[in-house]
Amino acid sequence: MNDTTPPEPPVTPTAAAPATPAAPAAPAPAPVPVEAAATYKFPPSIHPDGNKFVVLAAILTGFFWFVVDWNILGWLSAALTFWTFAFFRDPVRVTPEGAGLVVSPADGLVSQIMDVPAPREISGSERGIGDGTFTRVSIFMSVFDVHVNRSPIAGVLRDVVYVPGKFLNAELDKASEHNERQYFVVEGADGRRIGFTQIAGLVARRIIKFVNTGESLGSGQRVGLIRFGSRVDVYLPAGTVPAVAIGQRAVAGETVIGRPGAPGERLRGVRQ
Repeated sequence: MNDTTPPEPPVTPTAAAPATPAAPAAPAPAPVPVEAAATYKFPPSIHPDGNKFVVLAAILTGFFWFVVDWNILGWLSAALTFWTFAFFRDPVRVTPEGAGLVVSPADGLVSQIMDVPAPREISGSERGIGDGTFTRVSIFMSVFDVHVNRSPIAGVLRDVVYVPGKFLNAELDKASEHNERQYFVVEGADGRRIGFTQIAGLVARRIIKFVNTGESLGSGQRVGLIRFGSRVDVYLPAGTVPAVAIGQRAVAGETVIGRPGAPGERLRGVRQ
């Protein structure tokens, strides 16, 4: 029996579609640098200006203990030696970085925050902080606080003005006008100028500066020292508002006391 089924037509091969190139792989994120863990240094460093005072107190202690054998005075002198070492301690500080931040120039208690005119010693636009109203943040340093002062911002030191005066209680408002004091004006890269003042107190009898006009300063850099117990005022310009509350403790070179903000913004603290 003959097969009458017609043959199937040949199948024409179809050309394969060109392969779509794969999308490039996203770059791997850069690894986050791992910082070394912080460790506490004990005893802390002492500022060189305090070496002679520590040595004198130690010699006095040795005299009372080993020469005249006055144990009571020996123990009192030993306590004085320890306190002198603690007063001149100069610990390392970690300064926060950020646009518009103002860090505390001193260790101590935020005792006042008020709006005041620019001090006449650093008013004006040539080398001063300008005219108008500024927010003054006052930081009171007791005899137990670190007394090394630091620059509140990075910039160029435009002016330093020393004013002799009295030695009233540095916590009084009039101390900013009547006491011995030293003004600094630092101009940042953005043109903003911050003024701050070292003010002598009842016990303080010497204001020392480590820097001179025209030098470039880093934020938190050491700029001076006050012996023994005093106050530092910082003048915040328009556009910079306080980032601390009255009664708060400030740490020089670390605590942010000013930040960009609208006029009238203030923090309120809760005592607890």
